[in-house]
Amino acid sequence: MLVESEQQKQSPAAEPSSREQIVRAVLDEIRPNLKRDGGDCELLEIDGNKIMVRLTGACVFCKLASATLEGIQARLIERLGEFVRLIPVAGAAKPRH
Repeated sequence: MLVESEQQKQSPAAEPSSREQIVRAVLDEIRPNLKRDGGDCELLEIDGNKIMVRLTGACVFCKLASATLEGIQARLIERLGEFVRLIPVAGAAKPRH
């Protein structure tokens, strides 16, 4: 029982990182399907219940991109156990130094 109470105490502080881990895990599960079609999805930011992503590659101009985003959002809601909005952000990726 001591271990459970320690985890409960740490839970609020660890919540953002655990949410981010869940979001990243969902994107990693979907990524092989996106890459098979020449695209990808990049996590940009999590702001409360808003999750900003950028579709890249073939996904940018795909007619089914909105259906893909809806599917990702549904899976995120299921995994997180709360409503979130998946928001696609347009634009080129920032250069890495």
